[in-house]
Amino acid sequence: MQSHGPEAPGDAAAGPPARDGIADEAIYEVDANDPGHTLIERAGIPPEDLRQITDLMTAIGRLREAEQRLGEASRKYMRLGDTDMRALHYLIVCAHRDAIATPGAIAQHLGISTASTTKLLDRLERDGHVVRAAHPTDRRALAITITPETHRAAMETVGRQQSKRFYAAARLTREERDVVIRFLRDMTEEITLRDEPWARPGASSI
Repeated sequence: MQSHGPEAPGDAAAGPPARDGIADEAIYEVDANDPGHTLIERAGIPPEDLRQITDLMTAIGRLREAEQRLGEASRKYMRLGDTDMRALHYLIVCAHRDAIATPGAIAQHLGISTASTTKLLDRLERDGHVVRAAHPTDRRALAITITPETHRAAMETVGRQQSKRFYAAARLTREERDVVIRFLRDMTEEITLRDEPWARPGASSI
C-alpha cells in the first residue's frame, strides 16, 4: 500500500529516534568532538589510550568548570568583575612581598590600557577597595594599596578556597609533579594563539 505522508516515528526507514541530550562525559570525548578525524590524527593510537586521553580531558574540563563556579561565586561575594578581582589579587601579592604596585605595573599585569586602568582604580577606590598614595621614591608615579578590609575579606573567603589547590599538588610525588608540570606547559604551548587568521581583530565567522 502506498504511503501518503511522513513516516511515523520509529519506522525502520526513518532510522532510530534522536536522543534527548547526551551524557556530560561525551562533551570531552575525542570521537564525539571529531568523528570524521578532521581535527585530530589518531591513527595507530590504541582504544585504551584514547579512553585514557578522554578521561584526562574530562578531568581538565571538570577542573575548569569548578574554577568557573568558584570565580562566579567569588565575584558575586566581592561584588566585583573578573578584571577587578585580578587587580586585587595582584595588590595582595604585592603587599605580601613588600612591593609597590603602580598603575603602570597593574596595567601591564592585566594587559589593559592606561585609560582602562585609571577607570578601574577609580571604581575600586570609590568602593573602598584600594587607596592611591604618592610613590615613596618616584614623584611622577602613584602607589596603589589594597585596603585592610578588602584584603582580609579576600583572604578569608576567596583566597582560602583557592589555596586548597596546594593540597592536591602536595599529595603528588616529586616525579608526578614533574610530569604534570611538563604536561601543562606542553598543553599551554599547543593551544597558544599565534596570529591565527580567525582570531585577529575584526575576523568574522560569516
